Amino acid sequence: MGRLAQTDGLTEIQRDILATVRDFVDKEIIPVATELEHKDEYPTAIVEGMKQLGLFGLTIPEEYGGLGESLLTYALVVEEIARGWMSVSGIVNTHFIVAHMINAHGTQEQKDYFLPKMAVGEIRGAFSMSEPGLGSDVSAISTKGVRDGDSYVLNGQKMWLTNGGTSTLVAVLCKTDEGGSSPYKNMTTFLIEKTAGFGPNPTVPGLTVPGKIEKMGYKGVDTTELILQDVRVPADRVLGGAPGKGFYQMMDGVEVGRVNVAARGCGVARRAFELGISYAQQRSTFGKKIAEHQAIQFKLAEMATKVEAAHQMMVMAARKKDSGERNDLEAGMAKYLASEYCKEVVEDAFRIHGGYGFSKEYEIERLYREAPMLLIGEGTAEIQKMIVGRRLLEEYRIAE
Repeated sequence: MGRLAQTDGLTEIQRDILATVRDFVDKEIIPVATELEHKDEYPTAIVEGMKQLGLFGLTIPEEYGGLGESLLTYALVVEEIARGWMSVSGIVNTHFIVAHMINAHGTQEQKDYFLPKMAVGEIRGAFSMSEPGLGSDVSAISTKGVRDGDSYVLNGQKMWLTNGGTSTLVAVLCKTDEGGSSPYKNMTTFLIEKTAGFGPNPTVPGLTVPGKIEKMGYKGVDTTELILQDVRVPADRVLGGAPGKGFYQMMDGVEVGRVNVAARGCGVARRAFELGISYAQQRSTFGKKIAEHQAIQFKLAEMATKVEAAHQMMVMAARKKDSGERNDLEAGMAKYLASEYCKEVVEDAFRIHGGYGFSKEYEIERLYREAPMLLIGEGTAEIQKMIVGRRLLEEYRIAE
């Protein structure tokens, strides 16, 4: 373990958790990641190992059977997992977001029912906000929930669900038209329990997960659509018990999700740096190791600086959220910086590998296909810049 991406001020418990996860990544994930990724195979054994480590309940309060750890601890764990294989971090990310939303916004009955099962990985969560016809314009959602007695009837099509097939709980954002003129008060989050698998769901009539979406990278983890045709959901499965709060609940989830994506970018970048600096000390050209060439040393210096800067920004954003303060500015900055730097560090490591970087035998080839997902996940760079720009104008507004 090198000196990059160290975090000051951690407790002994946090250090122990990270050491355990790092050991798990080195022994159980890195040796098999590339093979599983090339097969697009779900990492069942790895997921079972994470369940045994308690990672699915890392941030769930102890009263519900979790470890009760902070967002910072979770982000550092995600960084370590993504260093091994980014897809594995995706498996816990949406689960974490849904658990966070239930803990922060759910009724007591919802917390008592869902959180203990989520803490041990018995229930695994997926997060469903996007749709085929919209990108970042959440107010334009068309999936609709209509009140019918003690239930809501849902119709529509959702897109880009991570863990859409393997999850057993989906938090779904729908338009409910019960909040007056504001579109943001006309959205509601529904908690839908389902059976894991693809095709028509045997336990939820009208709910269908068509199959996995084929992707350039980010393989292994399933990314899916979700089709809702007259799906009936009890009113007590509205998150928080009252309609019209879905937009704000989802944005809270996305905010912590952005810290998570930043952590993933940090992990992938760190692994790319490790691969690049290792290869540079093995490969020789013109009579000496390429690491001895000034051009490569400059590249390594730039890569290391980006790894360090992204990590520290991510840590700052997580600590801000843990303190209870508003952190959309810091989360947006961290997600933007980490994802952009990740792309650049991976590409530099790819260049250091030369022609071998283009070979599927080398790990950097996989990272080169995975990094682009971070540029769009949890909001594009352009969206992050909009968020950051608006917040800066709030902070620095001049008196008229």
